[in-house]
Amino acid sequence: MQSLRFTALENLSGVDLKIKPEQLNGTKITEVFGSNVFAGKVVRENLSDEAYKSLMNSIKSGTKIDRKMSEQIASGLKQWAMKKGVTHYTHWFQPLTGTTAEKHDSFFTLKGDGSALETFDGDALVQQEPDASSFPNGGLRATFEARGYTAWDPSSPPFILEQGQGKTLCIPTIFVAYTGESLDYKAPLLKALSAIDKAAVDVCNYFDKNVTKVTATLGWEQEYFLVDESLANARPDLVMCGRTVVGHAPSKGQQLEDHYFGSIPERAYAFMRDFEVESYKLGIPLRTRHNEVAPSQFECAPIFEEVNIAVDHNSLLMDVMTKVAKRHKLRVLLHEKPFAGVNGSGKHNNWSLATDTGVNLLAPGKTPKTNLMFLTFFVNTIKAVHDYADLMRASIASPSNDFRLGANEAPPAIISVFSGKYLYDVLQEVKTRVSNKFDEQDEAILKLDLHRHIPELMLDNTDRNRTSPFAFTGNKFEFRAVGSSANCASAMTVMNTIMAKTLANFKIEVDALIDKGEKKEIAIMQTLRKYIVDSEKILFEGDGYSEEWEKEAEKRGLPNVKTTPKALDAYVTEKSTKLFTEVGIYNEKELHARHEILLEDYVKKVQIEARVIGDLATNTILPSAITYLNSLITNINGLKGIGLGDSAVKAQTQIASKIAEHINVISENVQAMIEARKVANKVTDSRQKAIDYCDKIKPYFDIIRYHADKLEFLVDDKQWALPKYRELLFLR
Repeated sequence: MQSLRFTALENLSGVDLKIKPEQLNGTKITEVFGSNVFAGKVVRENLSDEAYKSLMNSIKSGTKIDRKMSEQIASGLKQWAMKKGVTHYTHWFQPLTGTTAEKHDSFFTLKGDGSALETFDGDALVQQEPDASSFPNGGLRATFEARGYTAWDPSSPPFILEQGQGKTLCIPTIFVAYTGESLDYKAPLLKALSAIDKAAVDVCNYFDKNVTKVTATLGWEQEYFLVDESLANARPDLVMCGRTVVGHAPSKGQQLEDHYFGSIPERAYAFMRDFEVESYKLGIPLRTRHNEVAPSQFECAPIFEEVNIAVDHNSLLMDVMTKVAKRHKLRVLLHEKPFAGVNGSGKHNNWSLATDTGVNLLAPGKTPKTNLMFLTFFVNTIKAVHDYADLMRASIASPSNDFRLGANEAPPAIISVFSGKYLYDVLQEVKTRVSNKFDEQDEAILKLDLHRHIPELMLDNTDRNRTSPFAFTGNKFEFRAVGSSANCASAMTVMNTIMAKTLANFKIEVDALIDKGEKKEIAIMQTLRKYIVDSEKILFEGDGYSEEWEKEAEKRGLPNVKTTPKALDAYVTEKSTKLFTEVGIYNEKELHARHEILLEDYVKKVQIEARVIGDLATNTILPSAITYLNSLITNINGLKGIGLGDSAVKAQTQIASKIAEHINVISENVQAMIEARKVANKVTDSRQKAIDYCDKIKPYFDIIRYHADKLEFLVDDKQWALPKYRELLFLR
């Protein structure tokens, strides 16, 4: 019987590279963009003036929409959706699984007299009870108290999701327990965004009283791999783990860097055009596409948006990409490290703050006042990351990202900030040019010509440090350590929370100096200098991949937590609990629940990988190796049978000996891994169980893989059942 590998390879020749994706066909993107989104003029056309004003006011100020208005909005929303062929609606939410969730209900219902009716009222728009009791809850919900609620988020517009011939109206919502605790990514994010808005406005008012709102913005960069669907289906590890747990490196990998920014392969290009059109219809403002460094690796990126919308759009994009890939007979791999030996995938989060007066707070201005405002927010960001580096690390911790962090294409687990030479010089000048105590004569520092260091257009004024997990890149900070499969909300909730807290503390300190008689500008500079001194150990301008940096970071006292189970501890420290409760993001119960959920997720994913490795070794790898070993033994015995001596079978004997050795090592370690798993499964404490899986079970992965990859190199290609790296990464 032919293996799935060779069946898949034969089918490759039959792949239609001329699959016609949904195309714009000469239509401008602007004419398609947002066509399936209830936003802009569509809202205006389908709502009364009263309902429209109520919805816009809710979006801008966060005020609640009353029952009467929700009925009108629901009616207009249904009218628009049904005109576009929609029959069902769903509350679309983001549970703590890392994916999105939806439960579809139809507009159809029956009246008391049995007549049919399409209906969608305000209650159905605003709130639902999907139960959804099987989602992770960390002890917040008991089986006999499984009620959960979804509640409409008016700030994120409803959209129509097309799948095949069906169309569903999706209403972005939060997901909470009966007692009100959050069970999703969106609810805490919305609280964090509200907190940063208030704290940033208070500080902005030192410089401009006209600022009444500050919006956190996000531009994500989504990296991913594309592989042939039939080849992926022939790899149980790709199907169940999203990554290859074994696989010998091909002779050619990424060392020539010929894939990077190269001509996009036709099959990948057709897929890209297809999912881009679907994304445009959903209002996702994709702008960029290109080949990434590793073979078969690509990237797309949108225009910056408000954080909440950007997070929704990224979660939606990952769904769209996965679905569209199927009609191209492709598989999208979003795992951070699907292939060993080549670059993994990240999701760089480019974060900034913008005022309602049109100012990017992380871009220098043209006057001393606006320069000082920039410097204030720049320094406060560094201080926030310094003070809560452990939380930043925890926010991007996952079993899949552990494979990537610290590798040759990703930042290390050490959180540091890259400011760039020019701004680093500015910080040093502020720090050293004046005494600890500012006075009237020191007011000259306020006239410091930042543009001597910082050109007006900052986008290219400094080299880009790809080894930094948190780098300033001109008018924004790039959180590079976020993993490709992650929900951006995790990192963004932490980022905006710590920034809100730091800015609030900054205002308290500045106001205290002003109350003592200091001029406002002097008080600001004095506090900034203190923050620079307090935070300077987290600034690093060099190579974050180097061993020297690890040693230097240790001297500086910077944490270097390399594994997820221990990184997650940061969520439940006394300091973090105080932070999240004071800012109003999580209560203590919610924090411990999330910690528990993330630990359980870690255990389950490592457990699945351990089982897959054991199954592959026992049912696929060892049988192939033993079959080939038997053929070698037959060959050796046959040659000896015709009178040839040991020298004539030396090569075969050496190969057979190596194969037998690898077989034995794999078999022994698979059994040892199984026994270790049995022991770990008896541990009742979630944290200790996760640590045991990390420290006592995962080490077997590398041992088994090493010997499996050696067998792949030695065994007859025709007898190796798993698609190889050269096929997965290079065949189009």
